Amino acid sequence: MIRVLYPGSFDPLTKGHMNIINQATDLFDEVIIAIMQNPLKNSGFFTLEERVEILKELYKDKNNIQIVTGSNATVDLALDNNCKAIIRGLRGLSDYDYEVQLQQINKDLSNNLVNTICLFADKEYQFISSTIVKEVLNLGKDISKYVDPLVQERMLIKKRRI
Repeated sequence: MIRVLYPGSFDPLTKGHMNIINQATDLFDEVIIAIMQNPLKNSGFFTLEERVEILKELYKDKNNIQIVTGSNATVDLALDNNCKAIIRGLRGLSDYDYEVQLQQINKDLSNNLVNTICLFADKEYQFISSTIVKEVLNLGKDISKYVDPLVQERMLIKKRRI
């Protein structure tokens, strides 16, 4: 059984993230989605608990997906969950240099036990980022092309409360 870790902040989860998750579930036996909280960053749009709730709701019918959280080194989370690799999504060449550095560090920190596998988002999702989705929402524009209807609904509700 090949188990992989797909880490990210997923704040919010975009259709690009979902595209990478779908690709990974087609390729591997089990995908562990790790919702990461960076202790050095201020809080995001959704709380960690809200992001967990959204992902669990969206993937409740997928038997080969687990949702976990983490705030330490991603490679440690991969090792703790017996993952052979870390999945990284690439939108384009601008992501490549950073991902090469990460994979080298993760391989070193894991004593060569954890590899990195990069998956490219399909072309219709390569321009989408969580940051752009939040900016479009704050401009009062439609985000339905960029996020699942559940995510859109939760974002609109949260925006009204703010």
